[in-house]
Amino acid sequence: MKLSELLRQGPLLTDGAWGTELQARGLALGECPDAWNLSHPDAVRAVAESYVEAGSRVVLTNTFRANPIALAGYGLGDRVAAINAAGVRHSREAAARTGAAVFASVGPSGKMLMAGELSEDDLQSSFAVQCEALAEAKPDALLLETMSDLAEARIALGAAKETGLPVVVSFAFDTGRTRPDDDRGYSGTGGEGDGGSGRGCGGSQLRQWRGSVSGDLRPDARGERAAIVD
Repeated sequence: MKLSELLRQGPLLTDGAWGTELQARGLALGECPDAWNLSHPDAVRAVAESYVEAGSRVVLTNTFRANPIALAGYGLGDRVAAINAAGVRHSREAAARTGAAVFASVGPSGKMLMAGELSEDDLQSSFAVQCEALAEAKPDALLLETMSDLAEARIALGAAKETGLPVVVSFAFDTGRTRPDDDRGYSGTGGEGDGGSGRGCGGSQLRQWRGSVSGDLRPDARGERAAIVD
């Protein structure tokens, strides 16, 4: 189903936290959550199923840090394709009962571009590998989530758009900005072809949005873009 078709149905209730749900099922502190797609498939599927049963019409995938850079830190750099494919598969199987949409999760690299921990080429390559692996598993859209570095988000967005899938970008805020050196916020990705943009995971911003429904995906005035309030 196309993103625009989903939005025409009204506000969409998406899922919630994944990390804490996996921890409740035995994920140890410091363990790679994404690796559970291969080692604990039933537990991962159960998280998605719980959200579908609760009424979520969009469920994410357990692939938040399943990029080559992050996975290499766990010695899993050679399992990127398998981990991402399994993540989409588990959520798709869970969503099948109600026909909920599956948005594949893509999180930050875990490294700071502005601190020189890696180059833009490193980031582009990493996001391209993950996004392509996710796209091959056929989710309904890609969600670039909890981004805080606008430059990194733009690089991820460029890689995601190459897949041809709809792309939603969601930012984390604390003081109304992303990184301290950038005061443009999530509007900085606007006009570049992204399918939607939104905000989440920040104390000051959450206080400002406290009347919103968690996970509310809704269109803007043009009806094609969307905002996620998490």
